[in-house]
Amino acid sequence: MAALTGHPLAAGVFLGATLFLLQFFRDPERRPQGGEDTIVSPADGTVLSIGDATESPAGARRRLSIFMSVFNCHVNRAPVSGRLGDYVYVRGSKRVAYHDKASLENEQNRITLVTAAGPVTFKQIAGALARRVVFYPRVGDTLVRGQRIGMIRFGSRCDLFVPDGAEVLVKIGDKVKAGLTGIARWPRGG
Repeated sequence: MAALTGHPLAAGVFLGATLFLLQFFRDPERRPQGGEDTIVSPADGTVLSIGDATESPAGARRRLSIFMSVFNCHVNRAPVSGRLGDYVYVRGSKRVAYHDKASLENEQNRITLVTAAGPVTFKQIAGALARRVVFYPRVGDTLVRGQRIGMIRFGSRCDLFVPDGAEVLVKIGDKVKAGLTGIARWPRGG
């Protein structure tokens, strides 16, 4: 419309914003890598850190953090199949998501899935640009590995607490895809 009324700059800005939003809200179909013993990434992004964390739940001392830039797909997915055992929303600040403090201080959802091998806890964490953290399932729902569970609107982060004994399959700096990339594997028979 702006281009038709003689405002090419306005038309360019509108087109650029439209293309950005289409790219940001894309939601591709995905099939998880590996078998049911493979824990898949809950988010698209870059592995930011892997290490012990003070807020880790019992039986999962290592936190694997994934930074989601504004250019990543922001639909989050279940990392494992299981029953939604716990869900807690925590109000918080909007710090830059790649800072370590974001895991403790930022707005977030903390989600625990109960599986036959044990619980898996992960977080959706809002970043400086994130305006809303969305989570669809309810406590008691059964989720399937790779299933869409929500999204974080604009740059943000997901943390997954790797179960003790599970093998981490990625390293810092790796690019991962939600519901697709295997990031850890339960021990055989676990």
